[in-house]
Amino acid sequence: MTRIAMERAGEMEVFARVVDEGGFSAAARALDLTPSAVSKLVARLEARLGSRLLHRTTRALTLTDEGEAYYRAALPILRDLDDAEAAAAGGSVHGRLRINATVPFGHQHVVPAILSFRALHPRIEIELALSDAMVDLVAERVDVAIRMGDLPDSSLMARRLGQSRRMVCASPAYLAQRGVPLVPGDLAGHDCLTFSFRRAHPVWPFRRDGREAATVVAGGLILNNGETMKPMALGGAGIIRVGLFHVARDLAEGQLVPLLEDWNPGDLEQIHAVYVGGGHVPRRVRAFIDHLATELADDPVLHGRGL
Repeated sequence: MTRIAMERAGEMEVFARVVDEGGFSAAARALDLTPSAVSKLVARLEARLGSRLLHRTTRALTLTDEGEAYYRAALPILRDLDDAEAAAAGGSVHGRLRINATVPFGHQHVVPAILSFRALHPRIEIELALSDAMVDLVAERVDVAIRMGDLPDSSLMARRLGQSRRMVCASPAYLAQRGVPLVPGDLAGHDCLTFSFRRAHPVWPFRRDGREAATVVAGGLILNNGETMKPMALGGAGIIRVGLFHVARDLAEGQLVPLLEDWNPGDLEQIHAVYVGGGHVPRRVRAFIDHLATELADDPVLHGRGL
């Protein structure tokens, strides 16, 4: 390989790391270089290309149109280089992996899977973000996102990891104070905890003997994630409707009580790992999704064998 080609690969990697890290200083720390060295390499790349790739201000760093095009073209090349090195090193998995997951599923399943994955692949660097908000994988540069529920049509690739039926439940203390709802209409007299990222007037579906009974619910607490909702219910704040995976242990221990099961419509919350396709998928992405699927394969709640 000529010196010019070697310089191109190095400049490309430095530029991509600046974009991924959101700045020169952060990229320098990740690459074990000085910020001035990183700045010079990016400036040399821009000079060679004859285009400005980055807008630099004291507060922000953004890509120009040329920079966005170069970054997107560079990613598969850098992924191929990573895979070539991994193959030469006996298939080791390394590099940075950005993962996004919902808060409850992340705490319960993704975090343990990450710990066991890093034990197998100590050279991997993982950046985990937990949020119940829907993230744009391309804009946020996320490698893998764990999505709950139906997937919208998109260009993303998806692998099904399991499913969880939804159920209504509340704490024994709440029910002792407020009474047990026997039919969906009884919920009008109860505090029902709802999510802020759903419709303004939440509707819970119910069905019995072919009869639909969609019910508008309301209460004094509107929350943005299930990890906050569950302790509220455990503390007696009201009735919740969540995925079984989230409350299975609490139900088994009697800390929460299932409600209106005769009216449960049996709707399922699908669980997928989604990632950007349309080209070469990095080894680290494939390896983590395979590992997570294996870790979840024996979970009875996620595969129809739970409560």
